[in-house]
Formats: sequence, structure tokens, C-alpha cells
Amino acid sequence: MKKLKSGEDAFGQAFLATHKGAEVEGIVERDDGFIDSQSTKGYFASYEAWSPIEQKAMEFVRGRVLDIGCGAGRHSLYLQSKGFNVLGIDNSPLAIKVCKLRGVKKAKVMPLEEVNFKPNTFETILMMGNNFGLVGNPKKAKRLLKKFHRMTSKDAVIIASTNDPYKTDNPVHLQYHRMNKRKGRMGGQVRIRVRYLQYKSRWLDLLMVSKEEMKQILSDTGWKVQEFLDTGTSYYTAIIKKAT
Repeated sequence: MKKLKSGEDAFGQAFLATHKGAEVEGIVERDDGFIDSQSTKGYFASYEAWSPIEQKAMEFVRGRVLDIGCGAGRHSLYLQSKGFNVLGIDNSPLAIKVCKLRGVKKAKVMPLEEVNFKPNTFETILMMGNNFGLVGNPKKAKRLLKKFHRMTSKDAVIIASTNDPYKTDNPVHLQYHRMNKRKGRMGGQVRIRVRYLQYKSRWLDLLMVSKEEMKQILSDTGWKVQEFLDTGTSYYTAIIKKAT
């Protein structure tokens, strides 16, 4: 996905408004017409307000860190305060602006597809806040995971959060899963866009997977699951290490 144009940067506009003190509710629109609201407040939460599994996930961070989809910078800021060398990247120019205003030292506008660093550049790749979903689809996921393998150290970890889409009894979501499968897509391959005021993002695929699906996607990429951190809900975090 290319860098967002100003009229497409709905998330960034919402982050900037939140940073300036506004109470912001954005709209997440799915391609079947389903609409949900989303507060941006959580993107600014301090470590103390994080869920226990998010806090636990930070214990697995090591060395140089790439924070993918850094948003308003909450994970980058926390790790930076603990002495880690962190680079936050996002395809939203305004999100990166907000990160810098909040004190993130290293933040760069960079779409995920453009990530391409030299070998041994990072020890940790962070994909928190459901950001494993940014891989979009299984084929793209495997391509990106192989790239991550090349640019990380031999003992590197990926710390990635997602939702198990099948842990629901909502008939609207279950119907969406069936529609996806009829189209040859994974059940949790969600096509969404974000809207805030007059701004609307491009449509993007967000891939939500079960634990078994994640293991299947990781196969033949050089990565494997070390352990899962569970919340007791559909949301979980995977600690992923190099298999070779």
C-alpha cells in the first residue's frame, strides 16, 4: 500500500485531533456494509492501561525493534523509555507526525510493502494492536515473513497480535465468513476502510486468523510459533521465533 494522500489519511487526522485534546470516534466500514465505531483513545494509552497480555508481550522484546503500523506511537514510546532502539513505521504521514510530536525519536512514513532492510538490522519485529492483519492475505503474508526473516538477526522474534475471527456467534460476521469463502478468500480476510469527518482511507485487506491458520501461514517462511498469549477472548498475541 502506497503512502496515503491527505484526503485518505482518516486515521492520521483522527490521531492528530486526539493529540490536540478532542474526543474522537472514527468509523470502520466493511465491504459488506457493516459499520462499527472506534475510539482513538486506546492508541494513546500508557503502559499501565494496556491489557495484561500486551504488557506480557513486551517482556519478549529484545535488541533493535521495528514497530510496524506504529499508529500514535504508544509501543514505540514505552520501549524507547526502556532504552530500546526503536523505529516506528506507518503509511500514515499524520500518524508519524503525531508520533514525533509525542516524542518518538525514530519514526518514518513507510508502507509495509516497502519494508526492505539489510540483514541483521532488527532483533524484534512488533505487530501489535491486531497488526498481524496488515499482511492482508496468505500469499502476501508468506512473502513478507520471508523478507522479515532476511532482515533480522538469527535469534529474532516477531510479536504479533490478531483476532480469531471464528470466535463469534454474530450472524452478520458468520455470513461474512461464508461470503469470503465463496470468493476463495480466508474467512477472516476483512476488507475495510476508515472514515473520520470528510476523510476516508483506501480499502485495505486486514487478515484475521485462528491459531491454526497462523501456524499454516508461518510454514515454509522460516518462522514458527513459540507461544500464544491469550486473553480468554478472540484477541491473542503470538510470540514467533525463527525456525531455522
